[in-house]
Amino acid sequence: MQTNSFQGSSASRTVFFAVIISLCGLLLFSTTAAVALEPTERIVWRKSPIALELGVGQERMVHFPGPVSVGIQGSLQGRLRIQSSGGTVYWLAQQAFPPTRILVRSLDDGQVYLFDAAASPEGGSAAPMEITLPRQPFPAAHDQTPAGPANHGYVSLTRFAAQQLYAPQRLQSPLSGVVRVPVPNGSVPLVRGGAIVSTPLASWRSGQRFVTAVQLTNASPDAQELQAEALRGAWLAATFQHHRLLHAGDEADHTVVYLISDRPFSHVF
Repeated sequence: MQTNSFQGSSASRTVFFAVIISLCGLLLFSTTAAVALEPTERIVWRKSPIALELGVGQERMVHFPGPVSVGIQGSLQGRLRIQSSGGTVYWLAQQAFPPTRILVRSLDDGQVYLFDAAASPEGGSAAPMEITLPRQPFPAAHDQTPAGPANHGYVSLTRFAAQQLYAPQRLQSPLSGVVRVPVPNGSVPLVRGGAIVSTPLASWRSGQRFVTAVQLTNASPDAQELQAEALRGAWLAATFQHHRLLHAGDEADHTVVYLISDRPFSHVF
């Protein structure tokens, strides 16, 4: 009888601990999911310092229009860990600290962003933050490109751009009112994360709409899935020729994305 009682007690304890572990796992999953679902906080940089609230031990991402460097004051050494990659800065407060001014500098154009960062044990926001620049007015006075009678639709413009890049010349046909416009030379920080190199190939204008073809090349040893949410900039539409890139060096490590915008490509992000 004593043996049976011991076995019953052991079985009960096993069931009890299994339930506790399951509940803990469910709580952890719910907490992680809640953090992942927090909406991105979007802020337009207007030269006013940006308040950045951090929770101790809780990492927060801040996205910028391009790659940046971050200057940390000596008083924050050991209190704040910062990692920067491809225009995204990861902030992790290891200890609490009062509001402190931090300068973030763009590596592309020298633009300086000011942050008043603070951390507390109670926890700040975990939502990602995206910093954008104010929209610049289109320089119509210097535009010598005829606008055309009307804007073509997104599908027509995308099909036209793809045809211009890949169809034999005998199969290429003009689209009324569509003219070619210049694009930046070299790569641009279009895709967040730093694993994909983005190179503008060509751009066309139809009225007040623009379609730009950008080559995306995987620079990492791992395959990459392409998502419109990872693109920087305010695009009206984005169409990937392929949604998956194989590892760098493979013949399928690159593709093209067709971007529709209401401003020239270089003014969008």
